[in-house]
Amino acid sequence: MANFFHILEAVLKKDKRFFSKEGETLLRNKVYESAVNMDAALIKLLLSNNETKDRFFTEVDGVLVFDKIAFGWVVNNHQFLPDSFTRFKNRIGLSNNEGELLSASNDVVLSFPYKDCILEGGQTKEDQKRDEVFYNVTLAPDDVDRLLYPKVLVGAKRYTANGVEDGITFKDDDNLIIKGNNLLAISSLLKRYEGKIKCIYIDPPYYFNKNKEADSFKYNSNFSLSTWLVFMKNRLEISKKLLTKGGSIWISISEDGMHYLKVMADDIFGKDHFIGTLPRRTRNGKSDVPFNLSQDFDWLLCYTNVDDSNAPLGRNIERKYYETKDFPGKPWRLADATSQRTATERPNSFFTMINPKTGDKYPASEKRTWAITEDTFPQYYKTGAIVFPGDYDFLDISKPYMRKFKSEDDSAGKLSAVISDFQIQDFLQTLFATAKNKDGNKEIDDLFGREEFGYAKPENLIKAILDVTSQEGDIILDFHLGSGTTAAVAHKMGRRYIGIEQMDYIETLPVDRINKVIQGEQGGISTDVNWKDGGSFIYCELAKCNQHFIDKANVTKTDKEAIVLLNEVLATGFISHKIFPADIADAIDDFTDLSLADKKRFILELLDKNMLYVNLYDMDDKDYAISQADKAFTKSFYKTEGK
Repeated sequence: MANFFHILEAVLKKDKRFFSKEGETLLRNKVYESAVNMDAALIKLLLSNNETKDRFFTEVDGVLVFDKIAFGWVVNNHQFLPDSFTRFKNRIGLSNNEGELLSASNDVVLSFPYKDCILEGGQTKEDQKRDEVFYNVTLAPDDVDRLLYPKVLVGAKRYTANGVEDGITFKDDDNLIIKGNNLLAISSLLKRYEGKIKCIYIDPPYYFNKNKEADSFKYNSNFSLSTWLVFMKNRLEISKKLLTKGGSIWISISEDGMHYLKVMADDIFGKDHFIGTLPRRTRNGKSDVPFNLSQDFDWLLCYTNVDDSNAPLGRNIERKYYETKDFPGKPWRLADATSQRTATERPNSFFTMINPKTGDKYPASEKRTWAITEDTFPQYYKTGAIVFPGDYDFLDISKPYMRKFKSEDDSAGKLSAVISDFQIQDFLQTLFATAKNKDGNKEIDDLFGREEFGYAKPENLIKAILDVTSQEGDIILDFHLGSGTTAAVAHKMGRRYIGIEQMDYIETLPVDRINKVIQGEQGGISTDVNWKDGGSFIYCELAKCNQHFIDKANVTKTDKEAIVLLNEVLATGFISHKIFPADIADAIDDFTDLSLADKKRFILELLDKNMLYVNLYDMDDKDYAISQADKAFTKSFYKTEGK
């Protein structure tokens, strides 16, 4: 077969259309397109050589028939004109048995080839100036066994107004910031927090139709669509399990990715659990834009886990209650006595209400009838449930109202209706006018005295969301913590929170930011919520295993360092089950000949992705050297003390 590849290469080189100008790179798509279109020149070439003629043509009744399928398979085969990296992988057996390209395989659905897989990968940029490696590895279900198990937590510290405490254990009311891969971190949260999170807000990497070659994102923002969808799918499926009944998830998303994500999220959460899509104005127009239309909005995509008969959203309202002598010890307020139903819909409620004391008459509207019926009016009046004009000197009303007791409000345990909340001006004002990107960036600049993080969401945006989704003491989760806005706002608003971030700036940005909040920082929403100071949070990290080698690969700058790193990885034994170290030893010369980028790329592919971090059940294994303090904290978090 290998010899035939050389023959085919020599035949195709006779047509300059099929190779780059330098004559080195085969233009596979051009060749394949010519075959599909039955290009006469290509067919003549293939017929001119006996080997290619016998391989790709069959005689039927004296006529030669071109087998396009067989030709396409050969042209798209990885072993045909492979690069040095592919040749090396083939030699050690780290490629599929057929060596086929995805586009030529009959075993996948091309519209969404990774839909049933786990996407494991980092979020650092592919930035040549820093020699970082952004890796995406797609793992089929049979490759995933220990990947999503609970992980060991190390380096725990509690930040308080009085300083930092070590040697701690986790308490039920602790706030938590975790450094590590967010897919694995939220998987670890399930053991303690499944069904307990009231609100999840995330600002994930956006999907862009065009690559962002020069942007201010601190994470990789260039995904292929299928990769990005799998990245989101894996995390949203776990998010659904974390939400408490009546909880909600809010996803900030760009226009490019919103509709794709909406379709997938409908499948994960259920179309009947979709709350809505809300626009947020990000800027005040921009020149030099496609079609002369500046897209100045991104979006909030919202889901819950209950049907629309529940009220997952609302707002805490400071209601005004009255205390009067006729109802001692029973504070009450006024409530609307009308209903949105018409006289046709509710004829029994279309009547003239008469004040028994004065005889004054109050006719119902045909378009908005009374909330009670004519038959039930006497009972409501007898129990004091109706208040008429003139009943109290301190009330200035011109029509009847219902009397609602505070005890009824308290026992209901519900926030006000979401529909009325989304109509009020302050919520809309936040989304449309006062939560732009520049507002969030300025808050970071004011905190740290420099431009530390681009595209940070402003605090008032998160406050608006938490106002309508949660109450004091509820647990808030943000597993794309970024600059720490969600945690900072939750802290100031008296919510409990969990934040997850895998980038190295976690300690210099979100951790430092929330520590400033504890010390009494007065930016953002501090004045609005009368924030003073106080509280605490715990910072810890997922215990690294193979992640150490990924970190090293990201900073490897020479071929010599790459070879040393390869030997370190092989010595651990934490490598893919598909590879035998002896095969690599036999092919070490080929590895040496690879470029530095391909050396690093191979090391990342070599690692067992199930072993990026230390699993909870491996905590006592001496090979991982987990300290007694870290063991104690981990046990307290997972509530396994004494087990």
